Amino acid sequence: MKSMTGYGKGTSSRDGKTVTVELKAVNNRYLEINSRLGKSFAVCDEIIRKEVGKRIKRGSVDVYFSYENASGASAELKLDLALASEYVKAAKRLRDEFMLDGDFGATALLRSSDVVSLQPVKDDPELIKELTRAATVEAAEQLNAMRECEGASAKADLTRLTASIVAALELVIKRAPAVVEDYRNKLQQRMSEILKDVPVDEARLLNEVAFFADKCDINEEISRLSSHLNQFLSCLESDEPQGRKLDFLSQEMNREINTMGSKSNDMELTRLVVEMKNQLEKIKEQIRNVE
Repeated sequence: MKSMTGYGKGTSSRDGKTVTVELKAVNNRYLEINSRLGKSFAVCDEIIRKEVGKRIKRGSVDVYFSYENASGASAELKLDLALASEYVKAAKRLRDEFMLDGDFGATALLRSSDVVSLQPVKDDPELIKELTRAATVEAAEQLNAMRECEGASAKADLTRLTASIVAALELVIKRAPAVVEDYRNKLQQRMSEILKDVPVDEARLLNEVAFFADKCDINEEISRLSSHLNQFLSCLESDEPQGRKLDFLSQEMNREINTMGSKSNDMELTRLVVEMKNQLEKIKEQIRNVE
């Protein structure tokens, strides 16, 4: 089991070029990767999304990307020799035509931005992609390690909370049959007190008790809740992402517990229902961060 929150950082370098990728994840219903690298690193953006998607199934992931070129070869000098030749020819023609002194030398040519220019060195796209992939994998593995650590803690809490509901349900199962009998005894006692010397109509009493028993019968709710709890505990042991299924099961458990509460006409059962609802609210809070 993994949580949906965590942080990971990866760095990869070669030939003076370094790519750093940081991943910060928080809980989200679906997988959402927030990466804005710009057009110049569009290929890197695609690689990051692919590698993160392989390892993370749910959560909102913010991507921070940086590239550094410390190779010292950020630009190179470009000479337009053909244009320089034309400049030299033009200078000689002007000198001969107008009988000018002086010479047109290399220094003058170097001052011409048309002849001499600085061109940025283009990065090797394959190298950048390779560095990005390696940095992303490292960051994603660190992120998953943190998510697994938090997930282990969440699993322990969920197991404990589920066990509390199971224990309360066992008490409900023991108490439920006695509720009808208690009602029968109290009803018979009240009728005897009111009627005094008049014999109690046993048939009428039985009909009233039967109606009450049908109205407060929670056997179906107990059976369904037990099934949901078993499925919930089974999901906790799975290595696959179970967050959505756990969320669904918690909603179903809430439905059954609420129905028990609405049918309950017994103080002890009501207390147990309140206890189960309290533990279930804690469970729902925890699974909001489970992948």
